[in-house]
Amino acid sequence: MTVTLTQMDWPDFGAPDVPAPVSRAELAARLVLIRAAMAEAGLDALVIYGDREHSANLLWASGFDPRFEEAVMVVRPEGAPLLMAGNESLDWTGASPAVAAGDIEAVLCASYSLLSQPRDSDRIEVLLDRALERGGRIGTAGWKYWTAEEVGDPEHALEIPSVLADLLRARAGEVVNATALFMHPGTGLRSVVTLDEIPRLEFANHMAAAALRRMVFALREGMTDFAAFEAAGVGGLPLGCHATFATGARPFGLSGPSGTVLERGRPISFNICHWGSNICRAGWLAEGPDDLPEAARDYLDAFVGPYLEAMSLWCGLMRPGVTGGEVQAAMDRALPGFGVALNPGHLIGTDEWVSSPIFPGSDLPIRSGMAMQMDVIPDHPVYASTRMEDGYVIADADLRAALEETHPLVAARIERRRTFMGGMGFDLPETLLPLADTCGVVAPFLLAPRRLARLA
Repeated sequence: MTVTLTQMDWPDFGAPDVPAPVSRAELAARLVLIRAAMAEAGLDALVIYGDREHSANLLWASGFDPRFEEAVMVVRPEGAPLLMAGNESLDWTGASPAVAAGDIEAVLCASYSLLSQPRDSDRIEVLLDRALERGGRIGTAGWKYWTAEEVGDPEHALEIPSVLADLLRARAGEVVNATALFMHPGTGLRSVVTLDEIPRLEFANHMAAAALRRMVFALREGMTDFAAFEAAGVGGLPLGCHATFATGARPFGLSGPSGTVLERGRPISFNICHWGSNICRAGWLAEGPDDLPEAARDYLDAFVGPYLEAMSLWCGLMRPGVTGGEVQAAMDRALPGFGVALNPGHLIGTDEWVSSPIFPGSDLPIRSGMAMQMDVIPDHPVYASTRMEDGYVIADADLRAALEETHPLVAARIERRRTFMGGMGFDLPETLLPLADTCGVVAPFLLAPRRLARLA
């Protein structure tokens, strides 16, 4: 295959309607799944911890995310789960339809408030005594589980705050790390999404992609990265990770805007990330190869072309039943010497990185319902990088049919994106559903954003 530059506008398939928020019925169905997983794991109770940085599992289970503070929910085999929230979060728990309906009981735990605030509530241990019977096997879920490669006893290695871990260990016969119940890429409850979550993912991808597009078309030599990011006009959805903008003397991938002045002939990378989406691009601040360092002027053919061929291959592998090990091996073969870091693709949710079935030797299959990031990050000392990171859902025939019936406008926009990507030379199986209008869009020279790379 060869790569060419085509002068064209970026596609715009229309703004999605604001999707329906999570419903009481959805949360009730999730609680059924949680309790089934608890029973299978032999747990007498599950304690879910969350804070501002690590809220994804708690939000999925309760419909509530703590803001400024920590929170804990105790789930037992029967009865309403007990949700403990701090001074500023307690009212916010009512945003959850399960809390509003009384399906989850929310109580004040002032110790989960910020320092120096009033502490006029029951202590944590009193609330735990109310929620938990003494003895038994308790699982905890925070944001990470461990493996035998990392620690000697991964089952009992807890990532939650020690004050909570100590209180639980004082009450239980055994306390185990149960975070995999939510996050394991093969069996975790959050490793696949439901039909009604797809419109929410599409909306998040649209908001992030639209902001990134505004920023790209505003890029000018001599402007500051602050001005570039301001031009993005980022909407009000919660951010899923720190906004990045890396160029000049701050080429580090996790750099944010810092006042750096944009210089022609410099590599650049940036992203906009909302819950459920992360749209990222990398290239050069240039109008064409003549603006690049002499050694990098074959960037389009030597680097962008092979990368896009590999991404076309990646798309073709996004089919239920293909193992993560097959995807990893295919990327290793397709991109030798490209310095690809981390996993070539991962699951995304409220947390930008949930986990990934894609790693060397993985026998975990790609499954229908997986929300997958095309996150393949090449790095090269001469060519720097290029990137086409957007969100997709893997969907078998049943899920696609249900989407067309239940959310026909979402399905229609997805089909238009698929047609666009096919026209740009990408191999798209029916099972791959692109969620952002930026899917298939690569502008290698970002001072000429309408010069898009196309495979032929």
